[in-house]
Amino acid sequence: MVEAIEKADGGWNHRCADLVRFLAFGGFRKGEAAAITWGDCDLKKGEIVVRGDAETGTKNWSIRRVPMIPEMRQLLKRLRERRSEEFPTALVMQVRECQGAINSACKKAGIPRFTHHDLRHLFATRCIESGVDIPTVSRWLGHKDGGALAMKVYGHLRDEHSVEMAQKVSFSNPARPTK
Repeated sequence: MVEAIEKADGGWNHRCADLVRFLAFGGFRKGEAAAITWGDCDLKKGEIVVRGDAETGTKNWSIRRVPMIPEMRQLLKRLRERRSEEFPTALVMQVRECQGAINSACKKAGIPRFTHHDLRHLFATRCIESGVDIPTVSRWLGHKDGGALAMKVYGHLRDEHSVEMAQKVSFSNPARPTK
């Protein structure tokens, strides 16, 4: 789908594709992503500070730190190399939204329409499916409830994963300890 956005006609297609990646790789709300500056991205520490701003803010007005998954780090390195002259106060994302590009790409790819916020859900889902515990994912998303909302929304993923993992357990062919 991101490829469909990049191949679309128009001067903003690459910027829109970068925003889609940024949202999916970071789990940010659209307004949060729009306010992230280069100074908020620490490639050495591997984290992004999410502050929001006076207009967008974070939903609960708190600052949080989100670690960079490998794909986020690659995206930011690529963007920074291309825009190395920008000051730390410059915004990382050059577009604030791209729903039209997402809609067109979904139509071309034959997949159901989704929104910017669905990319936040995609991030949380991929984290949980990758083995990150729900309280940690919840903190990365900026939830202040200790994971209750995330458990309600994504708890079924843990159940599916648990059933899948149970299939790896066997008493008939126990693994022998290696020396």
